[in-house]
Amino acid sequence: MIQMLKKRFRGFLPIVVDVETAGFNAKTDALLEIAAINVQVSEAQLLELGDTLHEHVAPFKGANLNPDALEFNQIKPFHPFRLALNEREAMEKLEQFVEQHLKQTGCQKAILVGHNAHFDHSFIAAACQRQKVKFMFHSFSTLDTVSLSALLVGETVLAKALKATKLGYDAQEAHSALYDATQTAKLFCHFVNHSQYQAP
Repeated sequence: MIQMLKKRFRGFLPIVVDVETAGFNAKTDALLEIAAINVQVSEAQLLELGDTLHEHVAPFKGANLNPDALEFNQIKPFHPFRLALNEREAMEKLEQFVEQHLKQTGCQKAILVGHNAHFDHSFIAAACQRQKVKFMFHSFSTLDTVSLSALLVGETVLAKALKATKLGYDAQEAHSALYDATQTAKLFCHFVNHSQYQAP
């Protein structure tokens, strides 16, 4: 099963990531929440969701907090019950999560999977650069479920793509990193499992 996963993506390990932020600028706006899910191969040789990492993140010193973004995602960055890690701790935990699954699968590099993957990729990269933590994903390539959704079901919005594939979407749970990462992972697995391509 592990060898099948390794071969399926040319030695790359897909890790689904979703972030919640305080704006759109990865250099200046705070990273507030992160969720990551590895994918694995089931006994039926289908892709499925594996382990999950989920952390709330405290804004880095000097970070911009856009009020419109906070109103949209309903995050209160300094609420004590968030139990947020500082950004360095969060990136180190993400690095450990990725490294653990690379070792388990024998894959050479992780590749970030996301819905509008460039957005998540840019925030993780910026946080790693700020905190001097090794960037754990392919430096420029991603697997974007927006592109897959547009190609395969004619949709680009996550909610509409999930409805088109009958995977379900709960608007009340949306814009939580954990929920969005989970639904994105389900969508990615669905598309791969229904592909006619067979790894050699």
